[in-house]
Amino acid sequence: MRGLQGKRIVIAGGATGIGAATAERLAEEGASVVIGDIDLMGAKATARRIAEAGGTAVAVAFDLADEESIHTLVDRAAAELGGVDGLYNVGADLSDGHLGRDTDLLEMDPAVWRRTHEVNLLGYALTCREVIPRLLAQGGGVIVNTSSGAAWGGEPRRPAYAASKAGINALTRHIASRWGKEGIRCNAVAPGLVMGDTQKQRDDQRLQTLALKVARSPRLGEPADVAGTVAFLLSDDAEWVNGQVWSVCGGMSLRD
Repeated sequence: MRGLQGKRIVIAGGATGIGAATAERLAEEGASVVIGDIDLMGAKATARRIAEAGGTAVAVAFDLADEESIHTLVDRAAAELGGVDGLYNVGADLSDGHLGRDTDLLEMDPAVWRRTHEVNLLGYALTCREVIPRLLAQGGGVIVNTSSGAAWGGEPRRPAYAASKAGINALTRHIASRWGKEGIRCNAVAPGLVMGDTQKQRDDQRLQTLALKVARSPRLGEPADVAGTVAFLLSDDAEWVNGQVWSVCGGMSLRD
């Protein structure tokens, strides 16, 4: 891909799954990455694999729900790499204690909604706010956010999660509209069911069977499937793509 060689990318949530696969793909394309995650050991493991393959990666302890932590992540990236050219937001609270308790509206726990939006939506807004001035100062840059098909799928459960992802879509369009003319591109990817570490551990056969039934592809997703799309959107090859939400879901959802 054009324009990833030498780029400096912050990955907000890169210890495992899609984030880790994207960090490794970006490094393969010649980018340097700072991997932030609440799972510091996992972030270090991802950084170590990149370094062993000849790439440049730094692991940083990072919490999307902590504004000071977000500031530290971006500051550390600028200090370690000499600047920031792009941001990939991929972190989310997928814990059983929060996503697992995201039931229908009549059974809702407001604490689940608050935590979900604090991490999944407000956290993304804060990382973008932290990065945008640095991108403007150097004439532009790229942000990619992670949404979900849940934003428009109309599921009978997970309304807090779906609402947070719909908010990410709106945030993405806002950034592209507000700063696109100043050289900032902002897009989002909306993965379908991707069999990352968390999904494999849960081994929800009912969900996997349902996902395969509605998909137009013969298999479920892998983290590398999304990583390739994110790398493209961060690259110069996607220079004319801005304000978009791309489904990367094996055809699980079809929309205009």
